[in-house]
Amino acid sequence: MLLLLWAGVTLILPLAALLMKIPVRHVVLLWIALSGGGFHWAWHDTHNVSHIPEALHVSASKLEAVPVQASGFIASEVQVDGDRAQFEMRIIAISKTRGNSNLNKKPTSASSTRTGSTLLPNDTFQGGVGKSEAISEQVIVHIKLAAKQEQQLAAEWQRGDAIQLHGSLKAPATAGNFGGFDYNEYLHTQEIHWLFKGNGAASLQKQQASQWNRYTLFRWNDQLREQLGQRMELAFGSLYHAGYMKGLVLGVTDELDPATYNEFTQLGLTHILAISGMHVAVYAATLLYLLKLLRVSRETSLTVVMVLIPAYVLLTGASPSVVRAGIMAMIGLFAARRGMLKDGLSILSVSALLMLLWNPYYLLSVSFQLSFLVTAGLLIYMPLMKPFFAKWPLLIGGEIAITITAQLVSFPMTVFYFNQFSLLSFAANFVLVPLITYIVLPLGTVAMGIAFLWEDGGRILAWPAEQLNELTFWLVKWMNVDDTYVSIWPSSSILWVIAYYAALYSILYWLKTWMISRRRTEESLGLEVAPDKDKGRLSAERNSAGQSTSAPMPSPIHTGLAASAEWAAILQTEHEPEGAGKYARRQWNGYSHLALALSGIAWFGILCIGYVTPGGGNTGIVQYMDVGQGDSILITTPGGKHILVDGGGTMDFTTGKNAWRKRKDPYEVGEDTIVPLLKQRGVHRLDAVILTHGDHDHAGGLQAVLDQIPVSALVFNGTLTDKPPFRKLLNTALNKQVKLYGAHYGMEWRPDQDTKIRFIHPLPSQEEETGSLAVVKDQNHYSVAMILEMEGASFLFTGDMDDAAESQLLSELAHSPSHTEGKGETLAVRQAVDVMKIAHHGSKYSTSEEWLSYWQPKVSVISVGASNTYGHPNEAVLDRLSAVGSAIYRTDAMGEVQIHAYQGKLSVRYKHNLEHADTR
Repeated sequence: MLLLLWAGVTLILPLAALLMKIPVRHVVLLWIALSGGGFHWAWHDTHNVSHIPEALHVSASKLEAVPVQASGFIASEVQVDGDRAQFEMRIIAISKTRGNSNLNKKPTSASSTRTGSTLLPNDTFQGGVGKSEAISEQVIVHIKLAAKQEQQLAAEWQRGDAIQLHGSLKAPATAGNFGGFDYNEYLHTQEIHWLFKGNGAASLQKQQASQWNRYTLFRWNDQLREQLGQRMELAFGSLYHAGYMKGLVLGVTDELDPATYNEFTQLGLTHILAISGMHVAVYAATLLYLLKLLRVSRETSLTVVMVLIPAYVLLTGASPSVVRAGIMAMIGLFAARRGMLKDGLSILSVSALLMLLWNPYYLLSVSFQLSFLVTAGLLIYMPLMKPFFAKWPLLIGGEIAITITAQLVSFPMTVFYFNQFSLLSFAANFVLVPLITYIVLPLGTVAMGIAFLWEDGGRILAWPAEQLNELTFWLVKWMNVDDTYVSIWPSSSILWVIAYYAALYSILYWLKTWMISRRRTEESLGLEVAPDKDKGRLSAERNSAGQSTSAPMPSPIHTGLAASAEWAAILQTEHEPEGAGKYARRQWNGYSHLALALSGIAWFGILCIGYVTPGGGNTGIVQYMDVGQGDSILITTPGGKHILVDGGGTMDFTTGKNAWRKRKDPYEVGEDTIVPLLKQRGVHRLDAVILTHGDHDHAGGLQAVLDQIPVSALVFNGTLTDKPPFRKLLNTALNKQVKLYGAHYGMEWRPDQDTKIRFIHPLPSQEEETGSLAVVKDQNHYSVAMILEMEGASFLFTGDMDDAAESQLLSELAHSPSHTEGKGETLAVRQAVDVMKIAHHGSKYSTSEEWLSYWQPKVSVISVGASNTYGHPNEAVLDRLSAVGSAIYRTDAMGEVQIHAYQGKLSVRYKHNLEHADTR
């Protein structure tokens, strides 16, 4: 793939050079740079492999069944969340073991610390079966804590500790759904290939080792961040506010309330919590101002700040965005000290080059891409935007220009990765970003610092910040009340993103040309008496050649803010980046009107193409999503209607005496899997949600669906459960004015002219006749069953029907009218179906021989979780399916199963083997 890309670039570059009249020398240098980058990537990726299977002399496919012991160092902060402690470990020695003899030890500090042993790579481990093999590889460690008191023990583990671990290795999970998050691929870019699983705190033993190692500096940094966090908690009385301020000032987002973070995400405000260029700019400007008050020379001040910026980058977590900002700020300040020309695009390019030389996988990081693309966009598009705010005061006009430009530039990448955009994002960023950046951030930082010396003084300064935080939270919540302003965008191609940027540049270019031409016309007619001479405005006086004659303000605040790309584009009027409106001074004429109109039409067309859900022609699609031990099926009809059958659910056992095991932001299948997939596939609205029954593994994920996706109707089995989550789901549907329907035998629905749904279960009951909804504990027996007829194919959905319900339904069907096409009987059901969703995940209490004999499914789909504790699917059920000649597809082994129906033919594909496709 990389070779084909290199060949394509090699062929395209000469053609581009001819069309754009680029000098041959520049083209050759660009080709050499791209070829070198490709070679560097290929070399790095080729060597990014795991050496653990080779060290243990076990194949990777069998490694998960082998108990192992490993020694090494804790290579990251230790995160203790509920019953799990997680961290990265650098393994330096590993060995197979007969078993874990240490797992039954009591979780005391004595049992988890060995003071009489020294960490040596070639030792034979206690309980091992051979000499350990020396390697150097990073893994992620998950230790499941056995008791609440082990949380405090795990909290004492620190980065740089020499440890010995007992447990097993597990390969990271791959994506189970088409377009889903692939944890294995993500960890591959982190050069991590295995998860190390340990049971109980006793599975980790500390070892003696030198106090100086490669992690010592980071350990000190962790301790300093912890102390700063504690001072932040002292200054801000509420942990809610303290967690928010830690994210804002220190980049620590672990303690931020998940609900608040989601609300910020909805409005496109998460960049506030990601330490980036504006944070570095404020930091640099503050330091320069303080050094000026101390009468330190300008050159010395710039040098001091340049040296302190790496410390700030390290202190705030060293994410790609802050590393980029730090490198750019250092280069910019060095250029300012030497009086050199400061070209923002060149500085940005050097920063990217340095980061990619260090780690080429940064190129795949969403944070890296957003940071560099938005920064480059500000540098390129801001000179085109500035004339619109030329007569505005600097701070107001600059902030508006930055907000609009940043939103326009970040929009395609936002919808590309997150598949949604709030129309209120412009207003939210314009109001809240200045408030938080220039008031709350400095107040919180100073309050944290003063709390070291004077706790009451820190609280005094924190009080106004808390009030402003409350205002921020209220505004964010208020803006999120109405989902009308949130638009959903399907995943697009990178070509769409490029086309968007090109069309946007063309519009701004011709608009700037028109504005400059109009001003010159006014000047020639004498309508403008004198140029703007007010200080502090975006426009600078220009000479007859159209060049700026003003110099940047020499204040430390100006120099510090110019360290960020955002304000560099505003403050830098003497030198504009070439290509960013440099030629927008041509005379306006009729052709210019046409160019502007065509640019606008092209840009609008590109937006429409990106928003419209990709159509499948006349094909109907049934998508059995992999949601673990549960059901969730998305039906897309030939007419473009979307129907969701069930929403999976994550079982919660952290109640009562196990409440300590609950995690702050646990995995939730609706929020983390179903909703992202629906947005990615361009589901702007669900025409119906069909809930087969109220059990949590079918209904639990629907709460997130109703919260984030517009729904027209909710169809359920007409009964209630005594579970609070189910009642909350129905209340949410009522509050959002979703129409509720109770499914029953004989009910029909036509989503479009080519699709029909016939409900065949539950059967009518006396409670339904009275008009009251019964509370039913055993929901499986009352599962909704229905037959979908679409494009000449039939699909049977069964929920979790038990064999008793199957028998009753077969008895009812035996007495129903025979199938007669086009006569409109009360219920027309044909016996044979093309596809059957096997009931209750393949339980032995469902899918009887009589049931299969009646329906004769050609294809059977079992939605079931891998390694589930229920033994699903049952071997007897699989045997019965094989006996009737039904092809079996399982989500636990195959991932998501998609069946396309077109003119009576079925095409089946599944995630875990993309090369496989059946046509039936």
